Amino acid sequence: MNLRRDVFQAIADPTRRAILLLVASQAMTAGAIASNFDTARPTVSKHLQILTECELLEQKQNGREIHYYINAKGMKDVADFIEPFRKMWDDRFNKLETIMKNYQSKK
Repeated sequence: MNLRRDVFQAIADPTRRAILLLVASQAMTAGAIASNFDTARPTVSKHLQILTECELLEQKQNGREIHYYINAKGMKDVADFIEPFRKMWDDRFNKLETIMKNYQSKK
């Protein structure tokens, strides 16, 4: 298994998650992305390569610049995987809330 192409391995890294958050609102060049980090630009480029390989980011050439932007389909695949867990935890917290309300009303 090539770990760099695994979406969940890619988003396990905090720098890559930060890059995804940056690019979520607007397309950015590698230089613009790198300016938000205290690491060398080649390090950020490697993160961009990994995110692109696992299809969480897409590239679009505009003249000499390459802009990176979120691949909504790739992010949807992650969200679809997480959704059953979110529902499970919502149900558990709702049950806990009901128990706590009942406990407080008995006091």
